[in-house]
Amino acid sequence: MRRHQPNRILPSEITPEATYLNRRDLLAGAVASGILSATALPALPVVAAEAPAGHFNFTRNAKYSVSLEPTSYKDITHYNNFYEFGTGKEDPAANAGTLRPRPWSVAVEGECETKGTFGFDDLIKGLPLEERVYRFRCVEAWSMVVPWLGFQLSGLIQKLKPTSKAKYVQFVTLMDPKQMPGEATDVLNWPYVEGLRMDEAMNPLTLMAIGLYGRALPNQDGAPLRLVVPWKYGFKGIKSIVKIAFVENQPRNTWNIAAPNEYGFYANVNPHVDHPRWSQATERPIGKGLFAKNQPTLMFNGYENEVGYLYKGMDLRRNF
Repeated sequence: MRRHQPNRILPSEITPEATYLNRRDLLAGAVASGILSATALPALPVVAAEAPAGHFNFTRNAKYSVSLEPTSYKDITHYNNFYEFGTGKEDPAANAGTLRPRPWSVAVEGECETKGTFGFDDLIKGLPLEERVYRFRCVEAWSMVVPWLGFQLSGLIQKLKPTSKAKYVQFVTLMDPKQMPGEATDVLNWPYVEGLRMDEAMNPLTLMAIGLYGRALPNQDGAPLRLVVPWKYGFKGIKSIVKIAFVENQPRNTWNIAAPNEYGFYANVNPHVDHPRWSQATERPIGKGLFAKNQPTLMFNGYENEVGYLYKGMDLRRNF
């Protein structure tokens, strides 16, 4: 199977110029002041992500970016699913001020050589940061185009050195009802959990995001660390991650626990497999106005050439 690169985009096309006029000022302090880790992570021979005075160096990756106009920062940060802060689309922006994304630590457990609890800055140290413009598709049939800032999950996995028993990677969101008031309700089983097969996690498209539009992630978008898997529905993109575990068996994921007939483990974007309550054949692009027409949903959200081989021979209707 020939594998093509996604549509390329020029660096000047990624985001509106005005957004970046003060990008260094926006980044300064927004991603600084992390706590020290309990255990030191082994370094990889890569360019350090962090520069002096809390600034972060990153490149704009055209190879993995789409040639589409990004959704506005306002829409990306004010139209969200984040049930930890409410079930309405505007609830997270209104309620997420209680989250304290710094200091932040992440526990690493399971079938890996490097275990422990690590401060955010130590966890990402040495991982080259990139800006990538990805399609984002929600299972509710709406979509966005998001300029994420982050690092390849595969680079972090290499640092953590999983053993041969590690077949899956599990992620867990912060459990703290004082910071996340939605967790005091029974709308879902808390904390939020998700997982990927190891080959999915190692795919170069799989990103751990720490920002968008050149800024640190806002609370409502999953600060300070979230998963981005662009060929899957948005509910796979677990937010505010506090634990990563390497496991031998397929982990459960929150929405599959809540409604197994509606939400599967794989969650691959597939226009041929409808949600039981609505079609997935088309999608509504956010930010295009009330009279914008729905657009056709692309298989694997447009990333079929890059990830289709991962599911060769699988029944994607059964394994949804």
